[in-house]
Amino acid sequence: MTSVDAAAAGTAHVTSTPILHVDMDAFYASVLLRDRPELQHLPVIVGGGHRGVVLAANYPARAYGVRSAMTATRARRLCPQAVVLEPDYDTFTTVSTAVMALFRRTTPLVEAISLDEAFLDVSGSLRRLGTPLQIAEDLRATIHDEQGITCSVGIAASISVAKLAGKRAKPDGVVVVTPAEVTSFLHPLDVGDLYGVGEKTRALLHRLGLVTVGDVAHTPVRTLQRAVGQHLGAHLHDLAWGTDRREVAPRSSGVFGHGARSGEAEPERSMGAQETFARDTDDGDVVLREVLKLTAKVAARVRAAGVAGRTVTITVRFADFTTITRSRTLAEATDVTQELYAAAVRLYDALGLQRARVRLVGVRVEGLMAREQVQRQGVLGERERGWADADRAIDLATRRFGSAAVRPASLLS
Repeated sequence: MTSVDAAAAGTAHVTSTPILHVDMDAFYASVLLRDRPELQHLPVIVGGGHRGVVLAANYPARAYGVRSAMTATRARRLCPQAVVLEPDYDTFTTVSTAVMALFRRTTPLVEAISLDEAFLDVSGSLRRLGTPLQIAEDLRATIHDEQGITCSVGIAASISVAKLAGKRAKPDGVVVVTPAEVTSFLHPLDVGDLYGVGEKTRALLHRLGLVTVGDVAHTPVRTLQRAVGQHLGAHLHDLAWGTDRREVAPRSSGVFGHGARSGEAEPERSMGAQETFARDTDDGDVVLREVLKLTAKVAARVRAAGVAGRTVTITVRFADFTTITRSRTLAEATDVTQELYAAAVRLYDALGLQRARVRLVGVRVEGLMAREQVQRQGVLGERERGWADADRAIDLATRRFGSAAVRPASLLS
């Protein structure tokens, strides 16, 4: 449903669609082009210097297939006429800080996913600011007036549906999905479009003959659980019906791998580690070994603190110092090394790097909560019990014999 359609629908659902997903349109490129009107309709790439990678591309460049994290060489091959601009990280951070401050004046329930993307729960702001649609339009107008850039907003009853609605709204639009429209909106989509479903899960579901979201929705939960595991099967069923119950968790975003800036938000509850390679490397196996090492270190710290986290963030800095971050929020908080590592690997694989030289890699676990608050389903379920027990045994050994006493086999060479 478009914003015009939503306005015509009246206010019957204003309290049932309180979740906003706000995403700046081609953020990095848009910020740099504010004072370059002569470049507005030309393909523009941000970053991607010699042997570097693309930080961002505007929509004309994306039409040629240019994407973030793509090597500069490939981007120039796809779009040789593109204008290449150097990143201005200070300006990006300044604009992002102003936008996030606007969000937090609207509602205290702001979950920043990155510098240019956030979820907002506006259920407590309706009496003061109007309907979710009115709030979305006011935010869009203010961002455009104050920052000179555009954003797209998805509005729905749940985080996962709002995310997909926001994707449908791009660029520079609003899409409202009311509870009555969830199934007609979701079920024709490919299962890979579901929020949090990666390429491996998509491929597995396709092999099982589950191609659309509707296919998953109409498969009995027990059948799904036998095919993909108890927790994932139940989670996919909820996503397919738009009934996932994850709430907006207030947090700020890390800034280019240098940690979070709280601004007006509460201090971020997270733990992380990063490592700079002695020499830049384009060997994916070397990078993932370091990711495993960092994940094991962070997971041990998380367990020692008696907490568990829901969001895994990786930071990758390239040879030209272009730095990108990617985050993935899990269905349940976890302190299990293998679960955190699997999420980090999915994030890294999704970058699709092709011989890009990596200078630094980092892993961070966010959204920490006391471990006793974690529900038994998922992280404490039977399927993950073996890895959790292994982690506890490793923790005992390292406390007694030192940190080098037990390590993953792939790190022994």
